[in-house]
Amino acid sequence: MPRDILIIDDDKKLAGLLTEYLAKFELRCRAAHTAGDGLAQIAHAVPDLVILDVMLPGMDGFEVCRRIRASHTVPVIMLTARGELADRVVGLEMGADDYLPKPFEPRELVARIQSVLRRSSPRASSRIARFAGLEIDYHSRAVHVDGNPVELTAMEFGALAVFTRNSGIALDRDRIFELLKGLDDDSYDRSIDVLVSRLRQKLGDDPKAPRFLRTLRGTGYMFIGGEDGGAHG
Repeated sequence: MPRDILIIDDDKKLAGLLTEYLAKFELRCRAAHTAGDGLAQIAHAVPDLVILDVMLPGMDGFEVCRRIRASHTVPVIMLTARGELADRVVGLEMGADDYLPKPFEPRELVARIQSVLRRSSPRASSRIARFAGLEIDYHSRAVHVDGNPVELTAMEFGALAVFTRNSGIALDRDRIFELLKGLDDDSYDRSIDVLVSRLRQKLGDDPKAPRFLRTLRGTGYMFIGGEDGGAHG
């Protein structure tokens, strides 16, 4: 079944070429050439994934991403002509799930799209897991902390799944990166720290007195929630 992709990019020629190319991979595209049009289209019908250019006229892609995240968890891949680490970190802080610097190979974009969609899609072999105050439905991607729902992006949920499925195991940044497979290797170290910071904030987890994620100084992170024994297949 084709997946619905929204391209928000003022480069009409690029959007047209991507629409034609992505159709070969059962990715059905629609395009918006301004930030306002893109946000309006999402409000009307939420796509399966958004490809968002940073360099939009009027309102830049970072602000568009922030506004999307205010009400939606749809996966977002950001395109940027600026390759600086700072821009990529800002994109992740705004809630982007991945980023790709221009110019890029269309096949690489397809790989990124497929990877992000896999992270955000239900898994047939999933289950519900309950930890101390935390409940995760890996199938529907629903997360509750102390009974309250928590909205996570695809990347944030992917990170939470990595940590909880490796509960009690010290994970260094290399291993986290390998398990996530969504960050550029030239900036993943800092990006993972940003991702964990976002995840902690949404889970209400104080890094100085953690319930769920403990920082391992100079190494990485460990999930310390402990399973309640209430997991179901």
